Amino acid sequence: MDILLVILGFVCMIVGILGCFLPIIPGPPISFLSLLLLQWTEKSPFDSDTLWLWAFITAAVTALDYVVPIYGTKKFGGTKRGVWGSTIGLVVGLFFFPPFGIIVGPFVGAFLGEMSTGKATNQEALKSAFGSFIGFLVGTLIKLIASGYMAWMFVKYVFA
Repeated sequence: MDILLVILGFVCMIVGILGCFLPIIPGPPISFLSLLLLQWTEKSPFDSDTLWLWAFITAAVTALDYVVPIYGTKKFGGTKRGVWGSTIGLVVGLFFFPPFGIIVGPFVGAFLGEMSTGKATNQEALKSAFGSFIGFLVGTLIKLIASGYMAWMFVKYVFA
């Protein structure tokens, strides 16, 4: 049974790291699941405080992933249409123009969203799009750090 749990944990770890880049897959929660699967083995390498800490970190990182791009767009002068455009651009870019679409999509989407208001100039729309892009990168980096550290813990305890 332990072998099955470790294999499922490795799969969750890989999917969790991929989920840091793919907006459809919740990366950190799946990475946390890999720690839980390892905990259910005979080794049980973590104490309850560690698991609760990582559950909190996972929830915080997941919440921040939604807030940071919006904050970036608004901080650089964006509107709701810019935020929606960024989100739509991310999805369109991911499916129709991989792998670069995941980077260019939010930028173009935020720009078009801002331009659709009819109030924004090209310079204002570009500024908002840049904010969306920075927010996306920061959110991705935060998720990658959390999932990467959980993956490191998983591998460390499997091969310990």
